[in-house]
Amino acid sequence: MIYGIGIDITNIDRFKTLHNPATFIQKVLTPTEFDEFEAKKGQRAYEFLAGHFSVKESYSKAYGTGLGKKLNFQDIEINYDGVGKPKIVKHPFSGTVHVSISHSDHHVVTQVILEGDN
Repeated sequence: MIYGIGIDITNIDRFKTLHNPATFIQKVLTPTEFDEFEAKKGQRAYEFLAGHFSVKESYSKAYGTGLGKKLNFQDIEINYDGVGKPKIVKHPFSGTVHVSISHSDHHVVTQVILEGDN
């Protein structure tokens, strides 16, 4: 049974003009994600940050709470399997989580499907 579906589109370029990037990055990325982010350079770093931001937005929509008091960025962690497929490895949902990320030059679109009962 589908519990929820969340979709988000984010403009990658907006992450290039953050007023306080260090604070924002610490808010959005878990320590494990931050370690991976630090290894990225240039456009790839912006794509990574925008992608993780967007996945967490999509997850919060699928979960039904949005990001805020009940769910925050640190409650959700994304990593990748051996072939680069994204997976959400830390989250409050007890069922199965499906995630997809796609980038263009200027945008990232993500979808999260939560399957099962919570």
